[in-house]
Parts: sequence; C-alpha cells; structure tokens
Amino acid sequence: MTSRRTPPFGRALCAMITPFTDEGLLDLDGAQRLADRLVSEGCDGLVLSGTTGESPTTTDAEKSALVRAVADAVGDRAAIVAGIGTADTRHTVELALEAEKAGADGLLVVTPYYSRPPQDAVEAHFRAIADASGLPLVLYDIPGRTGTRIEPETMLRLAGHPRIVAVKDCAYDLLGTQKVLARTELAYYTGCDEYVLAMYAIGGAGYISTVANVTPRHFRSILDAFDGGDPDEAVRLQQLTIPLTELMMASGLPGSVTAKALLGTLGLPSGPVRAPLRPAGRDAVGGLRTAYAELTAHSDMVGTS
Repeated sequence: MTSRRTPPFGRALCAMITPFTDEGLLDLDGAQRLADRLVSEGCDGLVLSGTTGESPTTTDAEKSALVRAVADAVGDRAAIVAGIGTADTRHTVELALEAEKAGADGLLVVTPYYSRPPQDAVEAHFRAIADASGLPLVLYDIPGRTGTRIEPETMLRLAGHPRIVAVKDCAYDLLGTQKVLARTELAYYTGCDEYVLAMYAIGGAGYISTVANVTPRHFRSILDAFDGGDPDEAVRLQQLTIPLTELMMASGLPGSVTAKALLGTLGLPSGPVRAPLRPAGRDAVGGLRTAYAELTAHSDMVGTS
C-alpha cells in the first residue's frame, strides 16, 4: 500500500446540496435531516456551500445559518467544512471569520474566478485567508470553473503555511497532483467522482463527492475495500458507479441540478435550484432514477447502499 497523508476531515466527504423550500427559501430543517442521513450512512465530513451547494446564489447570512444548523444536527460525528470562496479577497476573509463563528471545522476556498489573477496573486489571496482565520484551509483547484489553475509550484509554496492542510482537486492533472503529493504533506481529496479510487491509490486522502448525496455508503465502500487489502473489489465497486456518475456529473447538467432531482424522487430534502439554474427535465430524471436503482441493487448485494 502507498503511504497516505492523515486526512484532516476524514476520508469520505460529501459536497452537500443546499435544500430549499418550494418557495426557494433556505430549508434549515431539511438540511439538518439530510446531513444526519449522510453522516449516519458513512460520511466523515460535510462540505457546505460549495459548487454543489449553489454557493453563488446563497447570501452570506444563509451560508452562516446553514453551518450553524448542520453543526447542531451532526455534533461531533462529522467535520463541517464551509465553502467561503469568492472573487474578492476581502469578502472571502469576512466569510471565513463568519464561518468560524458559526461552528465550521474547516474552510473550502476556491481560486478567485473571472478576474484570472496571476499565480503570485493567487498565492497572496490564499495566504490572506489562512492568516485571518484560525481554521484549517482546503484549497479548491477547479480551473474549469474559475479560469485559473493553482499551479503545482504554487501549491508547493502554500503547503508551508500551517493552516493550509488540504486540496480539493478538480484539475484533472494526476501528474501535477503526484508532484505535490511527493513533496508535501497536503491531503488531497478528489472532487471528481470518477477519480475516487485512482486518487486514493496514489496516496490521496479520500474524496469530496457530489454523487455521495444519494449513495454515501457505496462510495465509502470503495475506500473500505482498498484499505481492507482487496483492490480488485475496490475496482469493481468503483466501476459500478460509472453510469450514475456519468449522468450526474457529465450529462451537461450541473451536479447540484442532478443531485436535487434524484434526492427529490427519493423523498429526501432537496427542493428547487435557484436561477439561473433550471430543474432537470423528465427524461433526465428518469435516467437518473434508473441508474440509481441499478447501483443500489448491486450495493445491496455487498451490504451497502
């Protein structure tokens, strides 16, 4: 087995959706019920107000209220990582301090988007946030959305900061990831559900998964099989997720849309998405439900769901 960084927030994290009421208001009761289910079914931590949590369309007050409600619901059973990333360093610092007051255990900070800052500015942005708060930071590298990569050389420099402890990796660059893994103690979580086993096998800490909103136990079983010395079973379990992951994450619809659509059909807290996002159509929902049923049928055979 490869050496592995100690995961600061556990191995199995869910990028949780933000439930809304039918009127589009924040559904804190629904968020608590969903959080409790996810933790009870195998999630070590919950990432709130990330991409899947529709953070661009929730207010600062809603973000803080969500952290407080979920922290009350799960207590010390799981880590709470609050997404606070914005394109404005000053605003991000403010959100970091509010998340800390609300009870978060860590912070997820995305690269500033749209303005496309150079690497020295990216580094300064993350250092300013790490210096302002007492919470550990997860750097969120997702250039497909932000337009700016956190280059491996920048990661290497940032790894020296005592509160920068982890990375949510959506850069699709395993070579660059391995360069940083080989030279730092940063804990790498894949944010790409199709890479759960691949990232774990090269020394990653685990995952921050959108698909885990609906199949938390199955995704955890992949890591459990690998840790248990059965890589063939881990491969089999990972491959079973392909149809559902493809429909949820690579069908042209955002993961927040597909996750909410599927959760709604299961009678679990979800609610509508906020504009400019639009709900999934009937055909998309039908495909998601079929793929979910097939995955859970296989999962039931191995004692997971």
